[in-house]
Amino acid sequence: MRLADAAEGVFARHETFHPRYGWFRKAYATAAANERGFTADDAPVAIGVGKNMVRSIKFWGLAAKIITSDPESVNKRSPDMIPTRFGHSLFGPDGWDPYMEDPGTVWLLHWMLLAPPSLLPVWWLAFNELHAVNFDDEMLAGAITAQIEAAGAWPMPHHTAIDKDVSALLRTYAPAVRTSRTGFDDLLDCPMRELGLIVHSAATGNHRFVLGPKPTLPDEIVALAVLDYLSRCRQGGRTITLAHLANEPGSPGRAFRLGEQDLNVALDRIAKKQPSMELLATTGAQQVAWTTAAAEIAVAVLNDYYETKPEAPAIGPDGDEPVDRDLLLEQSPAMSRLREASARHRTEAIA
Repeated sequence: MRLADAAEGVFARHETFHPRYGWFRKAYATAAANERGFTADDAPVAIGVGKNMVRSIKFWGLAAKIITSDPESVNKRSPDMIPTRFGHSLFGPDGWDPYMEDPGTVWLLHWMLLAPPSLLPVWWLAFNELHAVNFDDEMLAGAITAQIEAAGAWPMPHHTAIDKDVSALLRTYAPAVRTSRTGFDDLLDCPMRELGLIVHSAATGNHRFVLGPKPTLPDEIVALAVLDYLSRCRQGGRTITLAHLANEPGSPGRAFRLGEQDLNVALDRIAKKQPSMELLATTGAQQVAWTTAAAEIAVAVLNDYYETKPEAPAIGPDGDEPVDRDLLLEQSPAMSRLREASARHRTEAIA
């Protein structure tokens, strides 16, 4: 997969904030309660953060495919927001993980941040095109700059924008290092650090990606990423090799830093429980085969993992679409109460 096919040419839209605990769920709740929740004058009061953080929460919600532009928004330059079908399936009142309590949800959101169309091209390049074993901030920024220039897909961003994205990436995944400018929240408040994808190298003092199996990565989330990848990127056919899933830029293997054997172990366990999915080795190469739509199997995998079945769940391109308003406002009384509570809060704040 090429960079231009995997990501959009946007840089440093996060206001220099990495995602914090609760921000993904807050992005969903804000858009679900009020389509103008991010654009209203009193948004900082209603959400309880500063103006820059309001924009950052909105960005991370968009980047994780939890919210999207409201197609009915009048202002196209600064559109209203609405949850996606995936966002509602995950965080809705009857969703898979409404309170983001399951460790697998953080892995799921990590995958969604990188899945096409990604709003984090610098992150996509770091996970998919960086081949260095050890790297520091400057080396990573230089390698990414060279990749963007070589791709020639968009106007070249200013180097400060790339530096900001690199900084946000490392603050999101790498272990926190206390400095005189590091606040307490910066040290503790980032869910992706728990994934253990990037560590400090004791030998060099640089960063390095961790290869191989991850203790907290559930087999179901590996399978979900594979099936979501197939639904977004695979045109035709009903088989794909594990070598492709492990090594192709944009693949789950690159996102999770897993090899073929790691994928084989996880997918074999899931295939034994999903009749529409199996592992084959008929040509000498391990393959995944599926007999129904990959997105449908992905939903079944998540239903089993979270032990709940949201109404009208969706994964893949369909999951990126806006949630049905009737489902959001009428079929979910709990969400209607959330909307009413938000309206009262806004009225009291203005008064």
